[in-house]
Amino acid sequence: MSAEAVRAAAARPAEVTGDRPLRIALLTYKGNPFCGGQGVYVRHLSRELAGLGHSVEVIGAQPYPVLDGGVPLTELPSLDLYRQPDPFRTPKRGEYRDWIDALEVGTMWTGGFPEPLTFSLRARRHLAARRGDFDVVHDNQTLGYGLLGDLGAPLVTTIHHPITVDRQLDLAAADGWRRRASVRRWYGFTRMQKRVARRLPSVLTVSGSSAQEITDHLGVRQDRIHVVHIGADTDLFSPDRSVPEIPGRIVTTSSADVPLKGLIHLVEALAKVRTENPEAHLVVVGKRADDGPVAAAIERYGLGNAIEFVKGISDAELVDLVRGAQVACVPSLYEGFSLPAAEAMATGTPLLATTGGAIPEVAGPDGETCLAVPPGDAGALAAGLNRLLGDAELRRRLGAAGRARVLARFTWRQAAIGTAERYREAIAARVAHRPAAAPTTPAATPASAAP
Repeated sequence: MSAEAVRAAAARPAEVTGDRPLRIALLTYKGNPFCGGQGVYVRHLSRELAGLGHSVEVIGAQPYPVLDGGVPLTELPSLDLYRQPDPFRTPKRGEYRDWIDALEVGTMWTGGFPEPLTFSLRARRHLAARRGDFDVVHDNQTLGYGLLGDLGAPLVTTIHHPITVDRQLDLAAADGWRRRASVRRWYGFTRMQKRVARRLPSVLTVSGSSAQEITDHLGVRQDRIHVVHIGADTDLFSPDRSVPEIPGRIVTTSSADVPLKGLIHLVEALAKVRTENPEAHLVVVGKRADDGPVAAAIERYGLGNAIEFVKGISDAELVDLVRGAQVACVPSLYEGFSLPAAEAMATGTPLLATTGGAIPEVAGPDGETCLAVPPGDAGALAAGLNRLLGDAELRRRLGAAGRARVLARFTWRQAAIGTAERYREAIAARVAHRPAAAPTTPAATPASAAP
């Protein structure tokens, strides 16, 4: 080995040359484990990374994530302006701590969503005070200005999918210019996220579909994007024959007020299905909207007694709910991955899903591991529901094939292994680009001492 190679190896940290456990800061500006995929991602990824021997510390804001396996949580509290039962509240004078709090409130008062920016500023301040504590910083889709520049460790960022996709769908569903103006203001933070994303050295995403969307919407170069599939907790989400199957039960995970989830099309499909199968009914894991298109459709079709919304249930209750359904449905217009699809398949419950976004990457081929229909097509959803509800053998076959697909492709341990590999690549890249120390110049030899 040359002298240069010896010096380079000595300068390279152990985490690059070997498998030394890493010290990981995992940032999440919103960690609700019962609504949306970000909290689920942080919970399961942190547990599996710790299971691989790494030291993981989650740094997050409200709603705080639920963590497993002894993973520590460091709280960076916001003013929690959107908490229930008083969302969009005005804080009392004594709640203000600094200028970041004032920025948070001012942005909310003007119709914007401040949390990605304000969390990034608080996180930067926190990391600066703890310089040297971490080998890598992993941001879970904050994409705030505060995370640019030197954080004391290389930055890896997960983008589940560009929020600009949500913005497009919400604008398309907005009724009237006032509502459209409000939507544009609310999504004003996506301009920041575009600017930040283009400057990120390493981006992780959960599917090939999301990778393409990140390039198309955010302008991130393809060579900076790495796909690491996420997965289901296959020990928790597993078949259990002791749970009785409920005739006619259809289960979905969705919020009624999020157009991207396509719930209104499933409501319309259920109305069609019940003309042939009166016992068909829908359980929605998510928030019920008191008004809006979904609430109006439920009233219009007289489905108040055929649709139940549940939220805040335990993991065990959720699993048994899915196990007891004859059909699990993902009616989304777009998904960056679709954890509900993977989790339903892991329980052996047959899946009916649209082909929106990355769902086909998860659900697999139509007729083999799921039934697939076009997004936004209530008639196709109704036909798929009728087919599954009326064919026990098809349900059994698709359920078994779906479980096998998830076990082979989509587990959290596989996700943690792939993510840790990207951490090491980011650390190695930081070392490679670190300026070399200037060579020591020997003192000049006096002329009188020259040979």
